[in-house]
Amino acid sequence: MKLSYDQGVSNVPLIGKTIGDLLDEVALEHAASEALVSVFENKRFTYAQFLDAVNGCGRALMALGVNKGDRVGIWSTNCAAWAILQFATAKTGAILVNINPAYRLHELEFTLQQSECNVLILGEGFKDADYMGMIREMIPELAGANTRSDLKSRKFPHLRRIVSLSDKKQPGMIPFAAFEAMGRDISADRLAERQATLDFDDVINLQYTSGTTGFPKGAMLTHQGILNNGFWVGARMRLTHLDRLCIPVPFYHCFGMVLGNLACVTHGATMVLPAPHFSPLATLQAVASERCTALHGVPTMFVAELNHPEFKSFDCSSLRTGIMAGAPCPVEVMKRVIDEMHCREITIACGMTETSPVCNQTEPDDPIEVRVGTIGKVMPHQEQKIISSDDGRILPRGEQGELCYRGYQVMRGYYNNPEATRQTIDEAGWLHSGDLAVMDERGYVRITGRLKDMICRGGEKIFPREVEEFLFTHPKIAEAYVIGVPDRYYGEEVMAWVRLKEAQSMSAEEVRAFCKGKIMDYKIPKHIKFVSEFPTTVTGKIQKYKMREISAKELGVEPVKKTEAA
Repeated sequence: MKLSYDQGVSNVPLIGKTIGDLLDEVALEHAASEALVSVFENKRFTYAQFLDAVNGCGRALMALGVNKGDRVGIWSTNCAAWAILQFATAKTGAILVNINPAYRLHELEFTLQQSECNVLILGEGFKDADYMGMIREMIPELAGANTRSDLKSRKFPHLRRIVSLSDKKQPGMIPFAAFEAMGRDISADRLAERQATLDFDDVINLQYTSGTTGFPKGAMLTHQGILNNGFWVGARMRLTHLDRLCIPVPFYHCFGMVLGNLACVTHGATMVLPAPHFSPLATLQAVASERCTALHGVPTMFVAELNHPEFKSFDCSSLRTGIMAGAPCPVEVMKRVIDEMHCREITIACGMTETSPVCNQTEPDDPIEVRVGTIGKVMPHQEQKIISSDDGRILPRGEQGELCYRGYQVMRGYYNNPEATRQTIDEAGWLHSGDLAVMDERGYVRITGRLKDMICRGGEKIFPREVEEFLFTHPKIAEAYVIGVPDRYYGEEVMAWVRLKEAQSMSAEEVRAFCKGKIMDYKIPKHIKFVSEFPTTVTGKIQKYKMREISAKELGVEPVKKTEAA
């Protein structure tokens, strides 16, 4: 009997370097190659120029008083400065705190306080959010603050300085040009001395979970974790210094900063930024004008690009590879990406913020059915197993259980949250993902649902993914998500949120009639809610906890309390 345990074996060792040291080496080897192209900002950097910009920014951080271990938050959409700051904080030993550009006051306040943020660097805004106005409202002390000394805020006692990526003067904030000029007071030798004190096991990034399960938690990620993850993801994509990766996914998320920026830098490839936030038109323009060979995105991004009215006017023939992640990919979408966008080697990647993030990825040569039906095999130098949620034993291959990870990629823990850390990482170092999965004979893994989403109806266990996949077979249904809602008799009942295809209509009774005789009666949704959209995170992940809250309120019952597994 073969057990659901696998490990990634490779003759290539892990990179035992800090991010700054690796950048120095790559910039020396590929000095004249383009490192970063920001299309919308009309900015280009060779690797030599990029290294100069990073070092200059690192010296500016030191001049600002940033010490090793200080938390430097960045609240901005994608831009060249974001990428430069990512590497500059790594060179100084500061911990980069990634802040979601879509955050509003309450969420921003929570993140700044929970991370004990020391320096905040912010852009002008995101869509209709005015960052400057929000900060002034949240920190009234800014109005009278002197930018030559530390900020004194009652609500944020750790916050010392605020830097604006704009050059417009704002009360209490240092304009970016003035911040950069501060670096002249710090010698290159001092930055090099600081860099030499760093260790690749140091925590370098505080990555907040995307909030699919409630309040975000700050995952502490190390140089070794995200640097090697970027390298191995790029290796499985077959990236080289000749590749140009279009990155329309957000930097604040691991998808952008690790699978994008670090995958490029570890292979000497070019980072191409099409727009500050996702735009299908800007992405297509960047792919065509920059002759990109790789493209990242969640399935909905690829759909938006393929369905854009001007799609056929862009030459995407330079594309070869990329990553589709964040949600299951329908087979028809994968076929179109391969055929119409020429991404014949597009891969599927999966993992979680807490694992730096990728643990599984398909191979470029895997058949379409493998790329849409699985998340691929374990990554090199990582271990994974699938266990019984009842007694923790490793299950035989082919049986469904909880997917667990161990290896260099596992976070150090949640910042200032030891209890959540203990609930997630066991004594043997295994991180319990909360994902339900099945491993086949070849080691390919298929995600079947979330442990905490499992519905217990009168003692019967119901896995929402199974019901969702069945509902999706109805010709009128575009999307369906299933949740558990409280029920006085059964404890929980099944509820489906359904989005119909355009120009279609359907009744709840019609949905239930479709299910009758095809799935077991206890799995048939008792409650059905027709919607035009679902609550999601910025990166497109469905937020079932919000669906449960909304449904409970509408039904007049208490929300189902689900145990957090990750």
